[in-house]
Amino acid sequence: MASPKLDAVTAAAVDLAREAAVEQAGADAVGEHQAAVAEAERIVTHYFDAQLPGYAGWHWAVTLVRASRAKEPTVNEVVLLPQSGALLAPDWIPWEDRIGPGDIGAGMLMATPDNDPRLEPGFAATDLPVDADPAEWVQLRSTVAELGLGRERVLSREGRDLAAERWLAGPPGPDDEASRQAPANCATCAYFVPLRGSLGTLFGACANEYSPSDGRVVSLDHGCGGHSDVVAAERPRELPAPVFDTISIDDGLFD
Repeated sequence: MASPKLDAVTAAAVDLAREAAVEQAGADAVGEHQAAVAEAERIVTHYFDAQLPGYAGWHWAVTLVRASRAKEPTVNEVVLLPQSGALLAPDWIPWEDRIGPGDIGAGMLMATPDNDPRLEPGFAATDLPVDADPAEWVQLRSTVAELGLGRERVLSREGRDLAAERWLAGPPGPDDEASRQAPANCATCAYFVPLRGSLGTLFGACANEYSPSDGRVVSLDHGCGGHSDVVAAERPRELPAPVFDTISIDDGLFD
């Protein structure tokens, strides 16, 4: 059976079809025009992207009809239909591949793989303090291990490198808007508290309660408007004592 011929007048009435879809669903729910398909003689269905939450892969189908010898088509129906594959479940992605930064919420547990390259056994840790004597550090680590104290696993060199790269590229780093407009960097700020170990050569924590970085890791090159070297020209003056005491109560008035 031959396919019906596309009626040129009805196929060109895209604006009429869009108006019908918008009237039913609202302007925000109707996207771009996809196609015009001939259903029968002088019957054409226009398809538009559906921009509705929860309806990925669906589209609006607006069917227009033009009567014989009529110059303009009319709207026959407006429906929301799934496209091919819209009702199929998406490909399964394992949870460990879907989890992203910041996804762990209250009450959630995320198991650490036993071969996580970001960690290493505590007795094999190589993150020495900047001023540590290696010989003393080895002896101290052996003593701690014998006593069963200390952390079972600590950050490996790869774990520290990954953290440093992530922090430098993110808000704690030197490339955000606050750092670019800061009067000086965190390395010279009194509110900067260096971290211990090798990460302390690049990062510390902010202790300025008025800074947006308060209590967070920041790099030496980070900065904000709360730098400790920005000192007010004058201290606020204390108000003088009131001429008339209108606050205290004279107990004698109630005797």
